[in-house]
Amino acid sequence: MSAPGLAARQAAVSLLTGVLADQKILSELVDDPAGALKGLQPSERARAQSITNGVLRNLDALDGVINGLVKKAPPLRVIQILRVAAWEMLVDGVPSHAAVDAAVNGVKAARKVAFLSGLTNAVSRKIATLAGEGTFFAEPQVMPKELRKPMLAAWGNTALQLIEQVHALEPPLDLSIKEPMNVAAIARQLEAELLPTGSLRLARRGQVSALEGFDQGRFWVQDAAAALPVKLLGDVKGLRVLDLCAAPGGKTMQLIAAGAQVTALDSSEGRMKRLKENLKRTGLHAETITANVLNWKAEAPYDAIVLDAPCSATGTIRRHPDLPHVRKGVELKPLLTLQARMIARAFGWLKPEGRLLYCTCSLLPAEGEAHVEKLLSKGFAVDVVRPDGAEDHWFNETGAMRLRPDYWAERGGMDGFFAAVLKKPA
Repeated sequence: MSAPGLAARQAAVSLLTGVLADQKILSELVDDPAGALKGLQPSERARAQSITNGVLRNLDALDGVINGLVKKAPPLRVIQILRVAAWEMLVDGVPSHAAVDAAVNGVKAARKVAFLSGLTNAVSRKIATLAGEGTFFAEPQVMPKELRKPMLAAWGNTALQLIEQVHALEPPLDLSIKEPMNVAAIARQLEAELLPTGSLRLARRGQVSALEGFDQGRFWVQDAAAALPVKLLGDVKGLRVLDLCAAPGGKTMQLIAAGAQVTALDSSEGRMKRLKENLKRTGLHAETITANVLNWKAEAPYDAIVLDAPCSATGTIRRHPDLPHVRKGVELKPLLTLQARMIARAFGWLKPEGRLLYCTCSLLPAEGEAHVEKLLSKGFAVDVVRPDGAEDHWFNETGAMRLRPDYWAERGGMDGFFAAVLKKPA
């Protein structure tokens, strides 16, 4: 029998190697049924992901500590184990004796590097001394130059430094509520903050499935920023709405809960499976279609269409700290072409005066504001509805909404998002 917590730590080591050495997206590693999390209990899965994200958010600072304590870099697996131990002691507050023992046992369990258990013990104990002194401070991690450059051009150095400060923090857990009239009661049950826009925020992430009300389908995980675009549509009760690129289903569930008749479409069978599981758990119903937006044809026009388009995902780094390590830069041209084609396709499926909600979880204006400016020049109009709790500075002069991670920084920030509702001419 392994020591308590060892399975989660070993899984985290494998996930870190997948991201940093194999350049794989963390979500793909997590979703792999034969991957590092295979056979783990939900609590162990949650802990493994928490460790991995924590190490990635503080990687430069942790490596600085470790490199200062070794004369020669040990093999990669030992480095990953030391990174985990360092993060647990210096950032997460895990008792040093537990983290040191886990690091040593983790090295001993790996045959090829078991002979380095003594080195691991010595380095871990030195890290424990630093933790006891309380002198460790990690500067907010700076994004890779190729990724940082376009964001610097868009927002300026002061704003970008604030964004990177938010990226360095463990993000809170946001929930959208199936029945908004129950939001206050659920907030009390979960000891959550009720945000001005109606989302619930838990200060610390954990095992979501263990939360009271999860099995009953009373809520789903959705960043507060991601929950705002649908609210730009206003009252959707009774409308026929098509949700494109719908999985894992946060916006789909919002629309259904608000009374819309929803068709949810996504090209990924795996992601669509998750959407269906979410619908089943929440007791919500939608027509679901697995198809490519560019190939699929609508049988009848819709009152409204939601297009959360494929994008650089630069707005989600605070929740996905693996992205800067895997995507050092952004190749925008193919994304912009795809987004434009999807927008044109979606407008073709709308009724006259129907509305398209276009949104991206991107911090790059080329993937948001620029598309809307082109549409406005062609005679389209932005339909302006401001959700309850939204702040004036979130909206630009056209009425489109721009959200950044440093907004609500004192509350834990939010994802970066762009969203605009455009009305089709009669």
